[in-house]
Amino acid sequence: MELLILRHGKAEDHGHPGGDGERALVEKGYKQARRAGELAKAADLLPDLVLTSPLVRARQTAETFCEAAGISAPVIQPWIACGMRADTAINELRAFDRFRRILLVGHEPDLSGLIEFLLGASGGAVDVKKGALACLDVSPSGRRGRLLFLIPPKMVE
Repeated sequence: MELLILRHGKAEDHGHPGGDGERALVEKGYKQARRAGELAKAADLLPDLVLTSPLVRARQTAETFCEAAGISAPVIQPWIACGMRADTAINELRAFDRFRRILLVGHEPDLSGLIEFLLGASGGAVDVKKGALACLDVSPSGRRGRLLFLIPPKMVE
């Protein structure tokens, strides 16, 4: 299985009256999500399933990515809870092993932690910036992965 990992785009500053979960994307964040979707489409890296955090900025990122990529993959939320441990995330992913390519849209430090877990790395070896797109080839056991790419947001744009 391949995992596409996309950190949500640039969002409103902290201090939103509705709390952190209600922070929405700003125009730059929408642009980052659109560009990531366009890149995935151009590279023929379209997901069969999209799993996203329930937070507004992540949902908006997932929806904008799908629209830009021209796909109607099922979007399942909430899936990635903020603070979900990497081993828990891997165990949860087993329920979706029938899909060839899955897009995960979420937050830091969760996404970096998941990539590090799959690579057998630790200690901040990976840093997924807002709007960055990564792809990993995950072993059938789901316990190891090979990083195919990690594109920083400036290159996605």
